[in-house]
Amino acid sequence: MTRPSTPLLDRIRQPADLRLLPEDQLPQLAAELREETIDAVSVTGGHLGAGLGVVELTVALHHVFNTPDDRLIWDVGHQCYPHKILTGRRERIRTLRQGGGLSGFTNRTESVFDPFGAGHSSTSISAGLGMAVARDFEAAKDPAIARRNVVCVIGDGAMSAGMAYEAMNNAGAMDSRLIVILNDNDMSIAPPVGAMSAYLARLISGRTYRSLRETAKQLAGSLPKFFGRQAARAEEFARGFWTGGTLFEELGFYYVGPIDGHNLDHLLPVLRNVRDTDTGPILVHVVTQKGKGYAPAEASADKYHGVQRFDVATGAQTKAVSNAPSYTRVFADSLIDEARRDDRIVAINAAMPAGTGLDLFGREFPARSFDVGIAEQHAVTFAAGLATEGYKPFCALYSTFLQRAYDQIVHDVVIQKLPVRFAIDRAGLVGADGATHVGAFDVPMLACLPGMVVMAPADEAELVHMVATAAAYDEGPIAFRYPRGEGVGVERPVRGIPLEIGRGRVVREGSKIALLSFGTRLAPCLAAADQLAGFGLSTTVADARFAKPIDRDLVLRLAREHEVLVIVEEGATGGFGSHVLTLLAEAGALDRGLKVRSLALPDRFIDHDAPAVQLGEAGLDADGIVRGVFAALGRAENDAPALLRG
Repeated sequence: MTRPSTPLLDRIRQPADLRLLPEDQLPQLAAELREETIDAVSVTGGHLGAGLGVVELTVALHHVFNTPDDRLIWDVGHQCYPHKILTGRRERIRTLRQGGGLSGFTNRTESVFDPFGAGHSSTSISAGLGMAVARDFEAAKDPAIARRNVVCVIGDGAMSAGMAYEAMNNAGAMDSRLIVILNDNDMSIAPPVGAMSAYLARLISGRTYRSLRETAKQLAGSLPKFFGRQAARAEEFARGFWTGGTLFEELGFYYVGPIDGHNLDHLLPVLRNVRDTDTGPILVHVVTQKGKGYAPAEASADKYHGVQRFDVATGAQTKAVSNAPSYTRVFADSLIDEARRDDRIVAINAAMPAGTGLDLFGREFPARSFDVGIAEQHAVTFAAGLATEGYKPFCALYSTFLQRAYDQIVHDVVIQKLPVRFAIDRAGLVGADGATHVGAFDVPMLACLPGMVVMAPADEAELVHMVATAAAYDEGPIAFRYPRGEGVGVERPVRGIPLEIGRGRVVREGSKIALLSFGTRLAPCLAAADQLAGFGLSTTVADARFAKPIDRDLVLRLAREHEVLVIVEEGATGGFGSHVLTLLAEAGALDRGLKVRSLALPDRFIDHDAPAVQLGEAGLDADGIVRGVFAALGRAENDAPALLRG
């Protein structure tokens, strides 16, 4: 495929090169940057729409600010691909999200132009405020540092999270010099953008207006109180009327905007004004369009938020062919089926309706489906409130985002024994999204909590039964985790049947080796058992189903009847395997010479790669499980002939 012609972009190795370009060449540079971004993501897949929406903004920021000395922080990181191209990473941009390639998010280990790593939402203002305060400390030693700018680019979706407002409230109270760019691309919180709003933004961000404003404040202070209050109200009303920025002003930010985020003639003077200001925190309201400049993205409902590899000419995405449904779809279909029979079932997600499958639920039950925005803490306590009134809330969150609501799980759900159902998507390794999105910690987090039930299906049929189990369970909180991607292709039952709480199952009987799987590692365990049979090792394979309450009878039977027990889970150490080992120790099973190995994710983060590669690296594929058995036996794999003789 022929790459787009990019003569100006070819001259940009670092942002310093960009700052040498005259302003009248920046629109062409932006056009070339947009073409390069589209072409690169067509090869790798990734988050396209958000990046296309900030192309002009990215060019303007690097032109006006002296990065990397000025700190530029991209919230979430979905929109950082154009930034990566301009900051010395263009030659590797077609390795995005590939093994050994660039991260799909900002990453401190990747470049000095990424001052803060981001994969989760709404962190930029907090991090930026920390950098601004550190700058102010250092400025006492080196006055030149005082002019360093800290710029946070946060999308309107990220502004739905309470953390952003906590940070703004703190920044406003501290009055630190901080610049926040609100990239408004979805919420339509702005009045129409045009020449008048651009003029006003340029006016109120300039020194003349700010000087007049300070003079007016001083004058008002010398007037009798009544007149002073009225003057302040008039000034606030005038600015709020034209700009809609009263909320941010109340939080202590000087509000500028809205301005057209795709018009460099509007962006550049405003950014220069806020760069040169000496006042405290400033918020610049920029209105952009996700997917801007690429017709298929502009026409798409999600603006090509996340895409597979695609054909640039048509926009058609290349998707892997599989006859098996995704676990997410199985969950959604099963929940819809349960909700048809029980009008107390409601569903909650945190800004991920399509990602969790609850967009399907919402189409059939719009009044019973709630998208609370990027607000996982609120989602959990909101679900708890519903549970107190006899409803059956299913709180569907990605494992990595569930971490953000741990206190609410403990305090608002578990202590009160409320029957909130947690549907935990993206459990385990997640392929191209890498370390920031890995679902490694949900089982250690939840299985240690008194009264919490924790399940994991081995396949899509088991997931159907676990949705039914959660719907039927009213004694307290219950959670079930399932991975990203497709199931294993087993036939799904017509209707889910509630499982006996805390009861696992044996799927293959053997005599010497026992493999105890929790979750979707069951299929690799069966494949490993086939390999072990070739070495003369008769192998039992069991599906735990429950990490809590653990199936004591099953675990102790496996320990009693086998020489080796290997526990397999796709999660962090401290999860299911730790609970099994505790049970074995308490029961004295380890004193009888049982050889045990617990296979879990390694004690480090695994970078983005193909899922099969990640699982192999973690030792959780069939070959890794076989190696675990040999290690438990105290033998190397090349001892297989001796095993066959023995």
